[in-house]
Amino acid sequence: MRIESILLTTVRVQTFMGNQPLTNATGFFFERGEQLFLITCRHVFLDALNAHYPDRIEIELHIGEEHLSQSSRYSIPLYKNGLSLWRTCSDTAGDVDIAAIEITRKFLPNDVVYQAFSPEHLAKQEDSIEVGHSIVVVGYPLGFQDNLHHLPVARQAVIASSFGLRFQGHGYFLTDARTHRGTSGAPVVARNERLDSPNLPWLLLGIHSSRLDVGTRDLVLDEALGLNCVWYADALMTLTESPPTQSNSPIRNR
Repeated sequence: MRIESILLTTVRVQTFMGNQPLTNATGFFFERGEQLFLITCRHVFLDALNAHYPDRIEIELHIGEEHLSQSSRYSIPLYKNGLSLWRTCSDTAGDVDIAAIEITRKFLPNDVVYQAFSPEHLAKQEDSIEVGHSIVVVGYPLGFQDNLHHLPVARQAVIASSFGLRFQGHGYFLTDARTHRGTSGAPVVARNERLDSPNLPWLLLGIHSSRLDVGTRDLVLDEALGLNCVWYADALMTLTESPPTQSNSPIRNR
């Protein structure tokens, strides 16, 4: 049976400090020219507020097209000689919660199976993405997955703010969806048949970052809003420039 291509874009990300496991998150592949990147949230790689300072990550790769139950763990260092190997960026409102780290294709297993988004998958004006538009979040909530086939799960969502306007001036829009820890870094996508790539007919709209809450909410009387921050995917065009325009970050004191 042919597996849906969107499920092969996404991998579970586990962060480590040495051999000590820390957190679970989600990442996905993005290619630009000859370069291949793993994309996730910046706070997956560095979160000073929560004293989160991993020095490497592991992702799980599918091996061979016939037996999706076969996989291989792939370790990626986050620092070299005291400087980060991952890229991040900022805009006029401050840091953008997206990070990219390049993956050297020649070091991947020969029979690895994956799909990657590219610049052609980014939304254009003619795509008419509007508030209420049905979208999908593909990821690993609470680290959950199909443990036999090592595949993510998809959650239905809708766009909850104007897609064309940065919410409160930040580089993200809002979604209405049920999300959990571990979904950080998940691609937020919409089906679109205009794409030239029939193997991956999905628009990459953004990267899920976090749930949004109201500081004045009564924790007893009021339910959580159920809204989420999703950073616009066009930031990937800055993150994946070659050579990168942003400087590397040093390892922070722990």
